[in-house]
Amino acid sequence: MSTDTTTSWADFRAAEPVLADAVRRRFEEHTHHVLATLRKDGSPRVSGLEITFLGGEVCLGMMPGSWKAKDLLRDPRFALHANPGTVESMATGDAKLSGRAAEVTEGAELDRFRAEIAPPEEFHLFRVDLAEVVLTRVEAEELVVESWRPGTAAATRRRT
Repeated sequence: MSTDTTTSWADFRAAEPVLADAVRRRFEEHTHHVLATLRKDGSPRVSGLEITFLGGEVCLGMMPGSWKAKDLLRDPRFALHANPGTVESMATGDAKLSGRAAEVTEGAELDRFRAEIAPPEEFHLFRVDLAEVVLTRVEAEELVVESWRPGTAAATRRRT
């Protein structure tokens, strides 16, 4: 499958509600997460980030002129890793999203973000278009990896 295939959070949730809800809960357990973007030279940049689930979408808000915003404006590919927190908080799994970030510069989505989040200053807003969702957890003696890509059913792999 092409890595250029992406879809919205709402479409992912409609296709795989149990996995989507588990991943969302994992991201909502902590405020700050880790975003990986691509620098001009193609090397990775890792930055802290807060995410927002808003109107059926995953939104990334960031300061104007930040390096991560500049990276996404130049090359929209990203990976987002949920804050691992503590050993106890990892009981619900390790969640990751990847795909492309589309800048939102006008319209209802931007207005809704401003109204609900009330950012303290100007910002860049990006909507996440998903290419892959992964939730990894431990069950008894097994490592369980659930993954999903647009156009496919979620797959579960188990390793001992």
